[in-house]
Amino acid sequence: MSRPRPLVPRTDPADSVRVVGEFGVIARVLARSGVARAAEVGPGDDAAVLRTPDGRVVATTDVLVEGRHFRRDWSSAEDVGHKAAAANLADVAAMGAVTTALLVGLACPPDTPTTWLEGVAAGLAAECAPLGAAVVGGDTVSAAPGSGAVVLSVTALGDLGGRAPVLRSGARPGDVLALAGRLGWSACGLAVLRRGFTSPAAAVAAHRRPTPPYAAGPAAAGAGATAMCDVSDGLLADAGHLARESGVRIDVDRAALVRATLEPPGPLQQVAAALGGDPMAWVLTGGEDHALLATFPARRPLPEGWTPVGAVRAGQPGVWVDGQPAEAVAAAVGAEGTGHAHFR
Repeated sequence: MSRPRPLVPRTDPADSVRVVGEFGVIARVLARSGVARAAEVGPGDDAAVLRTPDGRVVATTDVLVEGRHFRRDWSSAEDVGHKAAAANLADVAAMGAVTTALLVGLACPPDTPTTWLEGVAAGLAAECAPLGAAVVGGDTVSAAPGSGAVVLSVTALGDLGGRAPVLRSGARPGDVLALAGRLGWSACGLAVLRRGFTSPAAAVAAHRRPTPPYAAGPAAAGAGATAMCDVSDGLLADAGHLARESGVRIDVDRAALVRATLEPPGPLQQVAAALGGDPMAWVLTGGEDHALLATFPARRPLPEGWTPVGAVRAGQPGVWVDGQPAEAVAAAVGAEGTGHAHFR
């Protein structure tokens, strides 16, 4: 008969998830989560209840995994919350909608400090607050033994406000390709952090907390945008999604793109010069800035915040830059592919 193993005393911090417990964690997180204007029933019941004046709901989900999408030694808890929210709010905006609420699934090791989770909740709330949105529910679970990583799954719900959704499939030959927001900054900040630096601060901050142009999505829908997407994996890669879904050729004007993204000169040129690279590699293929890319009828004025950077033409679906295929242009500026690809 084997003897029972002696209990090993735990040394978890007093505010760890294991010590505080599931409902203690939920209470602390909800205290920092804000209030959603669309919520009739908020957190606390089996499900939330939201008002949907439009009668339709836009829904999207993103998963952030520690070590892949964020590092706790590079980003504060608040940074992680902002970033997790931004990835979803931008997707809703890219449909021409406004986010109304978030649902958050959390898996974390039992020794995770609850103060860190409170910081994530505060970041989520701060990113959502200007839109009148907030976290209205979710779930918590212990991470797999030995994994040690935090996983955040965020679902965003949005309202179209009576507008038709702007899909990726509506671009037509003759349309103008336009950009709202900035490109390359998050990738530049990541390059800085990977080398152990935290300056230029503006580039690093852009990686930690993206600043998507949320209002530009509904504005584009109201101005008659024919197609739109969030640039999360890189301009060339995401423009490729528009081209394939719409069955068109997209031509990017490099000079116009430079004017829209690299003028006046700033941190991207400084870091690229220090590293011996080309800032256009970040502009063309860098992800996680969550700019918006859209196509508009040529005869209509672009809404505020949008800048023309190319054109839509008939032809084999794909992306070209000044007459060169996207893959060749990406290679010429030293990029590995046209953008981020999961599992590659």
